[in-house]
Amino acid sequence: MKLATFNINNVNKRLGNLLPWLEEAEPDVVCLQELKCEQAAFPAKEIAALGYDAVWKGQRSWNGVAILAREAEPVLTHDALPGDDADTQSRYIEAAVKGILVGCLYLPNGNPQPGPKFAYKLAWFERLIAHAAGLAETGLPVVLAGDYNVVPTDFDIYRSRSWTDNALLQPESRDAFRRLLDQGWTDGLRQLHPDRPLYTFWDYKRERWSRDAGLRLDHLLVAPSLSARLTAGGVDRAVRGEEGASDHAPAWIELDL
Repeated sequence: MKLATFNINNVNKRLGNLLPWLEEAEPDVVCLQELKCEQAAFPAKEIAALGYDAVWKGQRSWNGVAILAREAEPVLTHDALPGDDADTQSRYIEAAVKGILVGCLYLPNGNPQPGPKFAYKLAWFERLIAHAAGLAETGLPVVLAGDYNVVPTDFDIYRSRSWTDNALLQPESRDAFRRLLDQGWTDGLRQLHPDRPLYTFWDYKRERWSRDAGLRLDHLLVAPSLSARLTAGGVDRAVRGEEGASDHAPAWIELDL
């Protein structure tokens, strides 16, 4: 099974980037973030024409998450991250697909920090850690994939001082990610490629794409019951270089099921 995560950064605006990638890469499951469209505006018909069923939670202007499944029907289990009924931001969706439970997440950016946005990021992260702990305890085959908005280590970013104060690199953000892994989750891309940076995001500014000044923000975490089944993974970098591309590239893993 091939599972991918892709921050599409406006699904309708970049449908011309998404559909050719789906057709060529043929992932079995895709987690999309930053749909930037209302629920009724999601391009389900165009995606279905390529053989994908979907569940999604849209949101006007910002956020929005979706799970696509090729030749399968995803069974929705959550359309929000548990732990705060007052949180209306569309950042988490979860579904069962072909015997795997898939959580798709778009963790808050947190900038500027310090401030209320960073506090929201950390609070959201704590809710994710709590929910993930419950999932890990079940022993079920689970993958938590998405834009975590965290650079786990200095190895996951190009050599630069310009990001020092950014919420993506703060000790609190990195500590939360480590505590998530400490539950037994495997960072799929890092496990498969321990010696490669594997950037997934290149900012539009300052020619960061052309300079390969990237960050690894998109992660696929695999539950303990699946870690031994990881067989391949990577980043489809070429998608980032297309005309009108998202500032993220799709990241993916394969599991031998």
